[in-house]
Amino acid sequence: MTPFNCPTAHASPPHLLLPRLLLLRSSSSYTLLPSRLRRQFASDASSSPASVDNTRQSSRTFMEVVREVFKHGSAHGARAAIRADQKSYSLVQLISSALDVHNILCRKHDGKDSSVNGANATGFLCGARIGIVAKPSPEFVAGIFGTWLSGGVAVPLALSYPEVELLHVMNDSDISMVLSTKEHHDIMESISTKCSTRYSLLPTVESIPPKIDAQEPLSSVVTSSVSSLMAEIDTLKKIKGDDPALILYTSGTTGKPKGVVHTHEGILSQVQILTEAWGYQSEDQFLHCLPLHHVHGLFNALFAPLYSGSVVEFLPKFSVRGVWQRWRESYPNDGSKNDEAITVFTGVPTVYTRLLQGYDSMNPDQQSACSYAAKQLRLMMCGSSALPSPLMKRWQEVTGHRLLERYGMTEFVMALSNPLHGARKEGTVGKPLPRVEAKIIMDDGTETKTGVGELCIKSPSLFKEYWKRPEVTAESFIDGGFFKTGDTVTVDEDGYFIILLIS
Repeated sequence: MTPFNCPTAHASPPHLLLPRLLLLRSSSSYTLLPSRLRRQFASDASSSPASVDNTRQSSRTFMEVVREVFKHGSAHGARAAIRADQKSYSLVQLISSALDVHNILCRKHDGKDSSVNGANATGFLCGARIGIVAKPSPEFVAGIFGTWLSGGVAVPLALSYPEVELLHVMNDSDISMVLSTKEHHDIMESISTKCSTRYSLLPTVESIPPKIDAQEPLSSVVTSSVSSLMAEIDTLKKIKGDDPALILYTSGTTGKPKGVVHTHEGILSQVQILTEAWGYQSEDQFLHCLPLHHVHGLFNALFAPLYSGSVVEFLPKFSVRGVWQRWRESYPNDGSKNDEAITVFTGVPTVYTRLLQGYDSMNPDQQSACSYAAKQLRLMMCGSSALPSPLMKRWQEVTGHRLLERYGMTEFVMALSNPLHGARKEGTVGKPLPRVEAKIIMDDGTETKTGVGELCIKSPSLFKEYWKRPEVTAESFIDGGFFKTGDTVTVDEDGYFIILLIS
């Protein structure tokens, strides 16, 4: 029986299986967002100046972008969207696996009281929370996409949490099901039983084979397979822009971690903002070594690059040797450039500190090769905590890069940034990003342009609410829809914001 009469909750019919399997074995891959489509979806956001009300202008969602690009996938692009463990994965593989995740979610919710898990009679999850535990991998991406296709809310979980904190997050968010990869099976199955949560393995995403003979004759089959998968996607209920999409938990420095609810349109707004501000493009290739339960690793280094058509290469665990080696492979000392050369890197101050420690332990020839390679990258960024001045200066001496510092929070992702082009001022976090407004409110409640006070932010990417905390949500905003960050700031003579105290 098909769970909840969900059209895609059963195995694909025989006449669809062969095209899908052939597609997964094709060497073709797809740029995630061709520039033509990116401009189409970005036009809504760029049409309104920052000075006007930043009410969200569109009900478009990130998954609508993915669906549209996938629909045209057979005619665009020729490379992977994700690389991991020396394998490549196209959007076709990711979407196919996301549909498998959708089917798992439909089956697992079959027969349960919809008041408990949020699923309705069509298999649409209606905001049910789905926990996702996976190392940075295509399986993680497919888990997020599959949850969204099903109308669920993704809750990325981290095994770095102490068990008591992990249980708090799972219980507080009322997670109805946890998805994880095989390496986390035992611990997550055990933890799931402690909070009465269902558990399932994420399906393995098929990679693009390095070489397939007789590739050209498969083109019509590939096109047919894209059409078949699109037809399957089109049977699903459409999500709305203001529907919850993601719950991320704060660090809990001022109490227990709070669940921050982001909507689909808020996610799309943020990735549009970052793409515009930092010049993300389809030619970029990101080396990703950040956790995926925080905004830095999730938005700056994954969602926004995918939106812009970049390739994201996961380094599941940060390794000093691994990062330097990957850069050297990208740009050998002979002046050549690898086809899969890394162009963008973003990290936290401790990452750059450790990279410099590794550099200092090298012999002169190794240092020369590493320094040369690092200088070839297009952009290096730093955030999540303050960047010490000596570290910034030393990194610039070694690599030629003045790290781009920016400012963000779980509640709005990124709001302030030093410029991509122009002066990056030491000790500042720059100016408001496109379509973001910032004001400084003094203790007496009045606004100041040059004094010291609390930073308040208004952005189309602002969160919807704190999960199950309406009073705290209401108290966090002032008139005009500005969010109170709790951080004390001022501005310099050029309008660059300076963080004086983090709450």
